[in-house]
Order: sequence, then C-alpha cells, then structure tokens
Amino acid sequence: MYDHILVPVDESDPSSVALDHALEIAADRNATVSLLYVADTNEPSQTRLGTEVVDVLEETGEEVLADARDRADAYDVTVRSKLVQGNPRDVIVRYGSSIGADLVVMGTHGRGGLERYVLGSVAAHVANTAPMPVLTICGTDDSRATYPYETVLVPTDGSDHATTALKHAAAVATQTDATLSLLTVLEESMLGVGDDDERRAKAEELLDEAASTARSEGVEDVVTAVESGSVAREISGYADTEGADLIVMGTHGRQGVDQHLLGSITERVLRTASVPVLTLN
Repeated sequence: MYDHILVPVDESDPSSVALDHALEIAADRNATVSLLYVADTNEPSQTRLGTEVVDVLEETGEEVLADARDRADAYDVTVRSKLVQGNPRDVIVRYGSSIGADLVVMGTHGRGGLERYVLGSVAAHVANTAPMPVLTICGTDDSRATYPYETVLVPTDGSDHATTALKHAAAVATQTDATLSLLTVLEESMLGVGDDDERRAKAEELLDEAASTARSEGVEDVVTAVESGSVAREISGYADTEGADLIVMGTHGRQGVDQHLLGSITERVLRTASVPVLTLN
C-alpha cells in the first residue's frame, strides 16, 4: 500500500517519534523512506567562525539526517536523505510530490527556534494541501504510536471525502488485520433543533452503509457508534476510550447542517488526538 514514505525530520521529540513509527511501517511494507531536513529560510542561519562563514541550520540538518540514517539501519529499510533550504510548509509538500511519495509521516509539535517546522500549523498545512495521505503524530507525553494497528477509527459524515477516507482505512485495516471502528458524531449545536431521534436514525443508516462499504473492501471486523457533542472532542475522546491506534479522516465534509469533517475540525483532531491521525484530501 505504501511504497515510498517521506519523513520530514528535525531534532525535536515529536520528529523522533514520527521517524520510529514511519520506519516500523516501512519495515512491514518493504517501503523506501526518504528523510527530509528543511533549513528554514525564515530563520537566521549564517554565522562567522573565525574567518569562515558557516550555515548553522545546514550543519544541524546534516547531523540530524546522519542520526536518522543510523536509526534506520536497525530496521533494514532502504533510506534516502535530502537537505533543502526554504519554507518548510511549502518544501515538504513540493518535495513529497517530486519524489512520488505515497505517504508523509511527521510530528505535530515542536519546541520553537530551529525546530519550528514540526509545529502543528505546518503539519496542518501539509495535511490540508498534500496530494498524498499525511500521517501526523503527536509527540506529547500522553501520546501513543503503536504498529501494527489493531483498531482503526474512521469518523464519517457520509461525504465523498469521508468515503475516500473510509476506503483507505479499510485497506489499512485489512493489511494489519485490524478492527475498523466507524463513528458519526451528532453536533451538539444542532441537538434540540428538529427531531433528534430522526437525526440519530439517519446517522445509524449512514453507518450501516459505511459498514457495508468496509466489508466489501475486505474488512472482517467492523463496529459502529453514534456519539453526541463537540465533533473534534468526541472523535479524540472516542479514540482514547475504545483504544484506537489510528484515526483516518478526510479533510473536508458536507456543508450546512451536516458540516462535520471540515478542515477546521480535522486540524483540531490533529492537535488533540493522542494517537496518529491519517488525513486524505
């Protein structure tokens, strides 16, 4: 399913967690890993050492890439590496497309300074603009990233983007023999507006259709649930409660009353989920 994985790296803890997770996937799928360090041109980088002018960011990047290559050796995967100058949020997407990557794996938070390009804003930009799936991993103390996945969660609102995410999640679940958990959230702002029982019945009908699609894609174990509340909060909370190892979601959904999986909600899930989040445009 994944033949070429792009991993933007830096010296932050979230980047380290993302790299290990990407290497686990690559080892399982026999995929090539391309390591990318972006020397951020938005940051001052040149300094004088005696009579020599050196680029600190490039020196740091070479060290980070060397360390990442050493860590990859333990996984016995094919690794390439590249250092590029530019704006990280643009370079990552452009470089991923140029090398034909079919997955980007990156951390969602950095500590600032030289590590700023794994901040959530950059990860969100990549997730919303990259033509290939983007797997984001939060590197906080309460986060977890395990592979192979045992439970894959797919929030769905019945939109085309959600259906695309569902089919991709089904392929992931089939390859890792995981349970596919389908979730629809009834927006709390809409509760009490109209017939709640009717809205729940429609949500259950939507889930039945999604479950049928998942089974037609080869998934054997499918469970469904309807929750009510803040959409992003319920998605992240449900993942924790049910022990999901991966959340897969589209970045856009239907407009109007059924406006669930919009990019803003996806971004909130990226920032709050304790497990990896795979997004598709």
